[in-house]
Amino acid sequence: MVEMWDAYDRQFNKIETATLVRGKTVPDGMYHLVCEIIVKHNDGTYLLMQRDFEKHLGGMWELTAGGSALKGETPMECAVRELREETGIVSCNLQELKRIIHDGHHSLYVEYLCITDWDKDAVTLQDGETVDYKWVDKTALLEMGTDALASSRALEIVKELNI
Repeated sequence: MVEMWDAYDRQFNKIETATLVRGKTVPDGMYHLVCEIIVKHNDGTYLLMQRDFEKHLGGMWELTAGGSALKGETPMECAVRELREETGIVSCNLQELKRIIHDGHHSLYVEYLCITDWDKDAVTLQDGETVDYKWVDKTALLEMGTDALASSRALEIVKELNI
């Protein structure tokens, strides 16, 4: 099944006359929307998800659940869906933290925080996306090197906003 995305301009405005397709080149001046969710448990630990070994950066850990918004989805709808798909966590209580423009990937990132009391043993993995998970405290998280994390974007947000 072909995955369709809405096209956006650099100011996060939807371009109504354009549709993007996963795997096709995103034209200059257009971006696709990606939502990422940092999951923090009420006890102060953070959820890390290990990427499937068959994916790009396979085996590395991610501080976020997330992915591309499907055509017609708002950023919040995308975040709720991706969180549920990749972790099993159901939450509508997400707080937007930051918006980031990544020109090189033609991507607009909307970063969210989910603070939850979800049963830490009830996280589910998404076949083809994740193979393991773990909860780590902030000290352990901040000590993780870029060789272990697939992206430092979310880690920088944790540091910057002291969440």
